[in-house]
Amino acid sequence: MWLKASCLLEFEIPVPTPFLFILRPRSGFQQWISREEYFLSPNVPTLEFTDSFGNLCQRLIAPAGHFIVQTSVYAETSEVSDQGYGAPFIEVQCLPPEILPFLYPSRYCESDKFTEMAASIVMGIPTGYNQCSAISDYIRKTFNYTPGYGHEQLSAVEVNQLSNIVCRDMAHLGIACCRALSIPSRMVVGYLEGLEPMDLHAWFEVYVGNRWYTFDPTQNDLRGGRIAIAYGRDAADVAIYTQFGNPVELLKLHVEVQRMTGPPNLKLL
Repeated sequence: MWLKASCLLEFEIPVPTPFLFILRPRSGFQQWISREEYFLSPNVPTLEFTDSFGNLCQRLIAPAGHFIVQTSVYAETSEVSDQGYGAPFIEVQCLPPEILPFLYPSRYCESDKFTEMAASIVMGIPTGYNQCSAISDYIRKTFNYTPGYGHEQLSAVEVNQLSNIVCRDMAHLGIACCRALSIPSRMVVGYLEGLEPMDLHAWFEVYVGNRWYTFDPTQNDLRGGRIAIAYGRDAADVAIYTQFGNPVELLKLHVEVQRMTGPPNLKLL
């Protein structure tokens, strides 16, 4: 399926302020980025680099006053997320080196605090994908997904004390539980077609059977229509923008995702 997704950010900047944005998705497994646009108003010099997780990051200094960042992307993506029931647990000593960072406890995913809880959820369930599925089901059935409810960044330990939580919280809890079982897990932020209300969305992926699989406790079925923008250990690694220095006011965040009938029309030179 083809999707067009866009994100508009408007800020009021009191003084020139350094920013780091992660707003450009990259082509990869189950998504092909056909075309994209990236506008800044006013236009300022921008340095792009790739971080340790492979995310495309844009570094700039926003001038004082009204500042706008607008991006859009055309992507071909899968209509259904792959499922892998029976995909086996990979012994830690057999994991590729680049996967190992997703085993450790992190700022918002204190997996060392979830050993007993994770073990109780998956008791009697075959190791690997099936255990991750059981954890995702537990989160979906135990907590109320309440879009727009949470604004404060919470860790998995804090989330576990609540009843109403958002997609980011569900992802943190799933990651913490899976890592507690020595299953590498990472957070993903991106676009999801049909999300209500429309916004950027968070889910998590697990590494079993020598590949990554998607899990999303906010959804009853594991649908596709996703465009991944950023990957990381938790929310601290996948923020779409980080500003440094004096606080700035975010005036507007507007996200759109549309299904297209095919690829964008391109004019050949």
